[in-house]
Amino acid sequence: MTTGYADPGDGKLYYEIEGKGEVLVLIHAGFVDSRMWDGQWDAFIQHYRVLRFDMRGFGKSDPATGPVSRRQDLYRLLQELGIERAHVLGCSMGGEIAIDFTLEHPDMVLSLIVVSGIPGGFEMRGAPPSQLLEMLQALEQGDLNRVSDLQIRLWVDGSFRQPEQVDSCVRQRATEMNRIPVENGTWVIADANPLNPLNPPATGRLGDIAVPALFMAGSLDNPEILRAADLLANEIKGAKKVVMPDTAHVPNMEKPAEFNRIVLDFLSRL
Repeated sequence: MTTGYADPGDGKLYYEIEGKGEVLVLIHAGFVDSRMWDGQWDAFIQHYRVLRFDMRGFGKSDPATGPVSRRQDLYRLLQELGIERAHVLGCSMGGEIAIDFTLEHPDMVLSLIVVSGIPGGFEMRGAPPSQLLEMLQALEQGDLNRVSDLQIRLWVDGSFRQPEQVDSCVRQRATEMNRIPVENGTWVIADANPLNPLNPPATGRLGDIAVPALFMAGSLDNPEILRAADLLANEIKGAKKVVMPDTAHVPNMEKPAEFNRIVLDFLSRL
């Protein structure tokens, strides 16, 4: 495995790359880091040259010092590594980045896989989850332990489970990763008002995506995430949708073997 730091500007990005064949890029969710793909790594490198990295403000990468264009960071990372085309797989915020990147650089994307993601410009309906409002209050109060706990409740546990109903190892691993962006203030600094958002946003342009696409969601995630998966699958020609039962926002961490089988099966049929 090759590890290193790329410098797309305004801070270094930690990355790992291993395997042979077509490149498969893994983009993590916005509350963890690239270690969320530990359960996929060994399976995926048997078939692909797999790249994962920590976004600025996460994991081993430099903290964010201001608003960030995540898709531009991805583009510069691929340029620095000499990668011209790749399969792109993103979870949550990483999925939104993957969609935007596909629209902006369609010639660089072999296929698109989005897990628990929404396209830019997607308007969430209904009342926001109670944990989200509590988390914003905790942020204002500087209670970082409470912020981290609420993020794990919101994303790992989901809307329909209590913490004791979730694998404690998954919660512990997610909490360990989550502490870094919480302590770095990454969301407030970099993502609350992102740099150079895609304009017009992706929601109105989904029909322009012409690569093979797979959209995945956990059955216990927020219903709006499932609605977004329906929209993506319906708007993109030939797209496939899979809902993984008994999982929430990070199904790859909860059921890695099943997740790996679904993804590898999709890619093998291209």
